[in-house]
Amino acid sequence: MTRGAPLIVVADDDPDIVMLVSGVLSNNGFEIARATNGADALALVRSRRPDLAVLDVSMPSLDGLEVLRSIRSDPETASLPVILLSARAQETDVKTGYAEGASKYMKKPFSPRELVAAVRELLPDQDGGL
Repeated sequence: MTRGAPLIVVADDDPDIVMLVSGVLSNNGFEIARATNGADALALVRSRRPDLAVLDVSMPSLDGLEVLRSIRSDPETASLPVILLSARAQETDVKTGYAEGASKYMKKPFSPRELVAAVRELLPDQDGGL
């Protein structure tokens, strides 16, 4: 079953980051569902069944790591690719992100081009399949 453009949940408590990430990804052919906190992001993942999620690590209600843990612990969403975005750039933060199950960990500020490349790498069939 095909549903058109891949759906990506974008969650960050900074509205400017949400707009930037959403704009970059939508301009590259992706459908976007936005959240400004972890609880809303998790609700979107559960209700919309996206193809990928981009989560800020530091968010209110649930942080990105808590959302990631919930995603990984649910058999329905356990295989969802998740990119963590964070200003926390210490090696221990990156290791923690990967240990919790992140597919990619990108440090803020990030390159929009690198973000799109990471999404395409994690969604190899997004251009119609090979």
